[in-house]
Amino acid sequence: MLVDDVTIKVRAGKGGKGSVAFNKNAMSLGPVGGSGGHGGDVIFEGVSDLSMLNQFRYKKELSAEDGLFGRDQFRDGHKGEDLILKVPVGTVIHNLTKKTDHELTHIGEQIVIAKGGFGGKGNFHFRSSRNTTPTQFQPGLPGEEANLRLELKLIADVGFIGFPNVGKSSLLNELTRAQSRVANYPFTTLEPHLGVWYDLILADIPGLIEGASEGKGLGIKFLRHVERTRVLFHFISAESEDPASDYTVIRKELGRHSKELLEKTEYLFVSKSDTKNDKELKKIITALKKKNKTASLLSIHDPDAIKRVEKILQKIAKEKFKAA
Repeated sequence: MLVDDVTIKVRAGKGGKGSVAFNKNAMSLGPVGGSGGHGGDVIFEGVSDLSMLNQFRYKKELSAEDGLFGRDQFRDGHKGEDLILKVPVGTVIHNLTKKTDHELTHIGEQIVIAKGGFGGKGNFHFRSSRNTTPTQFQPGLPGEEANLRLELKLIADVGFIGFPNVGKSSLLNELTRAQSRVANYPFTTLEPHLGVWYDLILADIPGLIEGASEGKGLGIKFLRHVERTRVLFHFISAESEDPASDYTVIRKELGRHSKELLEKTEYLFVSKSDTKNDKELKKIITALKKKNKTASLLSIHDPDAIKRVEKILQKIAKEKFKAA
């Protein structure tokens, strides 16, 4: 199961304490205590793997390495190793401690969430003409701690939406190598699937139902993924008893979650069109075009229909790179 919302606690490393030491060599007496090393930072890095939040399902507290103590002969302690936590691109890091939010939008992007504590000074740094044999030193400072909520919101160019079992996964598999599970029953897709069509990222969003914005069915969390898509491909099954009503219900749920979703570019497809005759299809298309003029027939068994979809994707890709 894909983990896309989890709460964890992180702690940066503590700084090492400074050392109190004196040179024992003749003619070279004096303080030689080194300083402690700084504690390691907690760093988040964006990666393409959607499943990376699964690592936090059971491990809820994570710490960077502490800095080492200072030693004699001016030897400073080593800095603690940074803790680099890899999370999917599209993850929003809600810092519940500082009340701030950070988002990773690019692969390889890094952000320091908790800084390690400074190492303490050794007695060498406290020497003076009045204090030639200082015994003072500083303890290391503690690293920052933070309670975090990690929320994954998929970033995709095209989001496939609609009721369960309307052919979204089938089209994704046809266009890409996503290999989403396909079967003739509702809620086959229990988590988002991504596929790549040339340079476009396509996301198969699990089927929505009436009341999804209130947590029914697979719940509101999948509506959050729709927020991050640039364009929507809305699927209505030709097998539906009332296709026009299905369209209205899904649009209503989108609007309840966020009015901005209703403003996204949307293409409407009557999927599984191979299951109906021409007369029935004409009736369905006529009704849906009144709601969305882009409505068109779609069957993964119809090469011409697939070509029409690819032509739309080419247009989206052209607009994407024109805006980049």
